[in-house]
Amino acid sequence: MGGFDKAKDKTEQLIGRAKEKLGDATDNEGMANEGRAQELKGKAKEEWHDLQEKGDDKLHDAKERLTGDDEDDRR
Repeated sequence: MGGFDKAKDKTEQLIGRAKEKLGDATDNEGMANEGRAQELKGKAKEEWHDLQEKGDDKLHDAKERLTGDDEDDRR
């Protein structure tokens, strides 16, 4: 996963957590729930990006084993 995607996912989680805390502090249940949802959405995106990265790595490793060469060595 790119650093930019990771930063966006973490930012979304932090904003969600802040909304949740603010909602709790002001007895605004709607804002607290919105914050929890936003934090969960950020976590889900982060997990999805991590899974994509792992899949790409596995695909690259399998391709190396099948072809017998390392693409990184050619550069």
